[in-house]
Amino acid sequence: YFTFQQAIVAGFSDKNHAYHVKAGDWVKVFRGIYRLAKYPVGEREELVLWFLWSRNRSNVPQGIYSHYTALDLYELSDNMPSKLHMTVPLRFRRMAKIPEILVLHRVNLQPDEIVMKRAYKITTPLRTLIDVIGEDLLAEDLLVQAVQDAKKKGLITTHAIETSQRYPIKVVAKLLKMMEEVHE
Repeated sequence: YFTFQQAIVAGFSDKNHAYHVKAGDWVKVFRGIYRLAKYPVGEREELVLWFLWSRNRSNVPQGIYSHYTALDLYELSDNMPSKLHMTVPLRFRRMAKIPEILVLHRVNLQPDEIVMKRAYKITTPLRTLIDVIGEDLLAEDLLVQAVQDAKKKGLITTHAIETSQRYPIKVVAKLLKMMEEVHE
């Protein structure tokens, strides 16, 4: 996937884009977003598409996969979200309607809460668990499983949770309690 602007930076004339689509070299996927027609389709390619969709006027993607989508990407719990959850800055604006596949959460994330994964960004495991616990919408057994999986994989530590001071005390306390209950 690539944007109209990325094609220009790569050396394609802005007058030739329609030609490449008509010739079948490019597939127009969304307004200003294309895919190479003869390139193999990747696993979870929709993540790149919607990441590019979230770009601002400076052509910088703003969306960070988070919440239940991030749980899925980290393979924490058996939760299978039907929509893609993305955190965008508080000032994020789109003129067009937000696609139904997306659930947007508006928060200004800190750089240390974001990880680059392949061709998109995702919240860290700790931030992901904080978000999911804070929403209190995930079934308790899936939440416990997510914390257990994160601890077993070494994605979160009690020390990191205890030293993080930016999250609500109630949410941190619940996460710490769940960490204590996880048996090695």
